[in-house]
Amino acid sequence: MLTTLVLGAGTMGSTHAAAFTKMENVALVGIVDINLAKAQVLAKKLGTEAFQTYDEAVSSINDIDVVSVCVPTPVHKHYVMKIADDNRHVICEKPLARSLSDARSMINYCIEKGVKLFVGHVVRFFPEYVRAKQIVDEGKIGDPAIIRTTRGGVFPVASNDWYSNFISSGGLVLDMIIHDFDYLRWCFGEVDRVYAKSSRARVFEKIEYALVTLRFKSGVIAHVEGTWAHQGFSTKFEIAGKKGLVEYDSAKTTPVVASQKETASNEGVAVPESPMKDSPYFTELQHFINCIHTNDEPVVSAEDAYKAMEISIAALESIESGKAVVLNNKEKEVVL
Repeated sequence: MLTTLVLGAGTMGSTHAAAFTKMENVALVGIVDINLAKAQVLAKKLGTEAFQTYDEAVSSINDIDVVSVCVPTPVHKHYVMKIADDNRHVICEKPLARSLSDARSMINYCIEKGVKLFVGHVVRFFPEYVRAKQIVDEGKIGDPAIIRTTRGGVFPVASNDWYSNFISSGGLVLDMIIHDFDYLRWCFGEVDRVYAKSSRARVFEKIEYALVTLRFKSGVIAHVEGTWAHQGFSTKFEIAGKKGLVEYDSAKTTPVVASQKETASNEGVAVPESPMKDSPYFTELQHFINCIHTNDEPVVSAEDAYKAMEISIAALESIESGKAVVLNNKEKEVVL
């Protein structure tokens, strides 16, 4: 039996907490939030204890094996290192940190302390994205060439409106489309060059749009679009290869479609899907828990999370400079 504590009673904290209560051999022993009333409401719903601080939870609960960090990005480092000091495994929501230097420190510290650090890049657990990668890996559309992804919806609302503070959140490039950067790197390997444009500081404070172009070392080109300016969250992608195309649109009834150039019909072939028993978030967290039990490497590692951040930070640098940024694996100390 593994015992879990969740830091944060917001959207992601609630998601983590609810998932843990549904797992076998896992016990949710507490929820922590600076807004104690908020933590109490969630704790009552899930049948666990509420605390205002991590220290209060630790002093009250003797046995905590895993802590989920679902608090704003600027305090990730503080809590991850504090948890590692207590010899507990960490599940940290993305992005891992606000700067690459902080992310590297967190990864190295957890290694030094001998605890596991998992990062919540959940897109790798969405069945549609997994299926699309399988189609590409099986060569059904030939060598991939051009990719287009879109992700977005309304501007997020959170405690102290921290998403509006770019220094804290990094905007949608670091906080949201980092999902696509991670997924695309998983599918197509390392990125060589990044060029980006954004509406930040050009329009209203709580409207943001960005378009990032990635050139991979393999020659693949990807155009990654992100928006916090539209009603209704949705995601979509198109992966074009020499022999065909894989398309996905979350707004459609049949979201994943694969088609080949040589077919006589213009209609795509729908990829069969069965209703999901569990959400991708549950699947992701169950995977992390299993990795603790088995000591297996996770589907997404802390180093993968670092690499996704590296792409995001390069995109922010490109937006700032107006020039393409070549990734050379050197950590950037500047917070953009």
